[in-house]
Amino acid sequence: MTTESPSEYNHLETLPTAAILAGMNRLDHTVPDTVARALPQLERLVEATVARLRAGGRLFYIGAGTSGRLGVVDASECPPTFGVPAELVVGIMAGGDGAIRVAVEGAEDDAKQAWLDLQTHRIGAGDVLVGIAASGRTPYVVGGLRAARAAGVATGCVVCNAGSAVAAAAEFPVEVVTGPEFLTGSTRLKAGSAQKMVLNMLTTATFVRLGYVQGNKMVDMKLSNVKLVARGERMLMDELGIGQAEAADLLKQHGSVRAALAARA
Repeated sequence: MTTESPSEYNHLETLPTAAILAGMNRLDHTVPDTVARALPQLERLVEATVARLRAGGRLFYIGAGTSGRLGVVDASECPPTFGVPAELVVGIMAGGDGAIRVAVEGAEDDAKQAWLDLQTHRIGAGDVLVGIAASGRTPYVVGGLRAARAAGVATGCVVCNAGSAVAAAAEFPVEVVTGPEFLTGSTRLKAGSAQKMVLNMLTTATFVRLGYVQGNKMVDMKLSNVKLVARGERMLMDELGIGQAEAADLLKQHGSVRAALAARA
């Protein structure tokens, strides 16, 4: 596995801070190009996800450690960004929600637990499951994908090694081969950055395709704080050519940017 290969940097403890930061930054620059090479695979996963969600399905993520946390983060950001129900995109972490903050040792080694965790959400054949695992060999993810695929669930994955067990278990694998880390084996670094980029693309492209964006605006975002209300007002000001006071009144009256724009159409 290239993610476990030795770092090209050595004697890190002897390096000054500037050299440590420069080395990490140099390797981080390779991540976007690596993601770019996986775009055809990601396109297939997006198309499958759009089709399932358009028909009433949901998107699930499973993972352990950093990979699992990234899935939870991406899932949790979909409702405020796109105004979708919290249950439409669900992130499930090996070891349960407590493992988001404190590692649960051994949780990722249980190949049967992911499917049991998914059953609590009544996952079914109309849904999509994406396994996230930098190594591509996490038993929790492999087992979950295999069981889901056997049950007719559309399956995808995001891995950072080629030819992995996780990719073999998924119908729509996305392999972003990021190579050795600055700190040998620490896949929260380049691999984590690549996974975050891929998940950003997956949900953003999916919800754009499903109509949750107009132009380039998040017209369905939840107006849950002062910053977002101000953003909504700016959207209306830009789109309608009106002043801030009128935009604020429209937003209060209709409750969302989309509804306010439709009322003035």
